Amino acid sequence: MLRLIWAASGHAAAYLRAYMPSNILLDRIRCRDGLKWGIPAMLIAVPYFAIAYWCTTVIDAGGPGWLHLIVLVTCWSGLKFILMGPISVILLLKARHREGRERRRQKQSDDAAGALQLVDRHDQTRRAPTGHEALPHHEHGPTHLGRASGALGT
Repeated sequence: MLRLIWAASGHAAAYLRAYMPSNILLDRIRCRDGLKWGIPAMLIAVPYFAIAYWCTTVIDAGGPGWLHLIVLVTCWSGLKFILMGPISVILLLKARHREGRERRRQKQSDDAAGALQLVDRHDQTRRAPTGHEALPHHEHGPTHLGRASGALGT
């Protein structure tokens, strides 16, 4: 019985993750291009809390009890949007830091490649390995393809 409940809740969570508008929007905010919209998306929580407030006033006036479920879902969605603002700022800062680090690494490797080209102009016999080479000028010996010379039949 517990296994059935666990499986049903997993399927329900996957369904809600894929088709609830708030989850779809939050997934788009979590991608790199959407991180800048995290703070403005916090304003989307206002209608969710307004709906929850309206439902509670209807319940207090003698409305149906199933509106408690609507209150629960709208409050949960509103809290998700409120929390997504600061989380998106943190994720955006991490992404920008990572991108800056990659730019610095790329610039350093470009500078190093430029320095190697200067060396190559003066001494054509020495060069750095390029592409997939491990040794310059194919100085791999008989094992450069992962085979020993005995396997090649030489």
